[in-house]
Amino acid sequence: MLIWLKHRTVLVNGAADTRFDRPLMVGDVVRHSARGHAPAGTRVGSHMKIRHEDDAVIVIEKPSGLLSIASEGERERSAYFQLTEHVRAGNPRSRAHIWIVHRLDRDTSGLMVFAKTAEAQDTLQAGWESVEKKYYAIVEGRPPAARGTFQSHLDERDPLRVRSAPRGPHTREAVTHYRLMKSVGDRSLLELTLVTGRRHQIRVHLGDAGCPVVGDKRYGAKTDPVRRVALHSWMLRFRHPVTNQVMALECSLPRELHNALEGPLRA
Repeated sequence: MLIWLKHRTVLVNGAADTRFDRPLMVGDVVRHSARGHAPAGTRVGSHMKIRHEDDAVIVIEKPSGLLSIASEGERERSAYFQLTEHVRAGNPRSRAHIWIVHRLDRDTSGLMVFAKTAEAQDTLQAGWESVEKKYYAIVEGRPPAARGTFQSHLDERDPLRVRSAPRGPHTREAVTHYRLMKSVGDRSLLELTLVTGRRHQIRVHLGDAGCPVVGDKRYGAKTDPVRRVALHSWMLRFRHPVTNQVMALECSLPRELHNALEGPLRA
């Protein structure tokens, strides 16, 4: 048993536990996994950081510049590929697999969830609209009020350029709550809460509002001080697909985005 604990193969409510004297409560689920799980903070691949891993889910902190899933030209430069290598532990014959639950744009950093079973993927995706998702954005200018809601219908037929459009057969409603956290000079830090999860939703809404995300030239930004879109997924709160317990994870604003807010304005 102590060997199992040492190698993090004992799971309590889906999370690896190394304590031999951990008190258990009625309803706790204890399992033994044949494979250990990376402790929080483990770095994998291209500067990804694992924030939580158990038998059903992996939550990572994705760096800016990394694709969520491979494109034709970049198979290995994706979170999906590198996490697949991680769960296979370097064994090319392993059949261990991960499943996509949602995506982050290449330039967006922050928390991202993958499933480790098809059943976990189905459960997470079925309830994804109820997941609490919060982002930070550094924007040019400031919104019209200290807090409010952006609402529009988005036409996503062009995946590279999503647009707000009159409601119709090719649009879907998009709703984003925002809160002004801080303004410094010609830039502001906003917290965004997604009510819906459409492609480029935050970027389109902020561009429409006249305060585009810094670095997001596609949607109207005129400055790019850190050579990336200044958007960061900082909080996720969801129910674990197996234990049904609430999981809440957070990650702070990256240093380069602090610099984009505090540093001098430059094109």
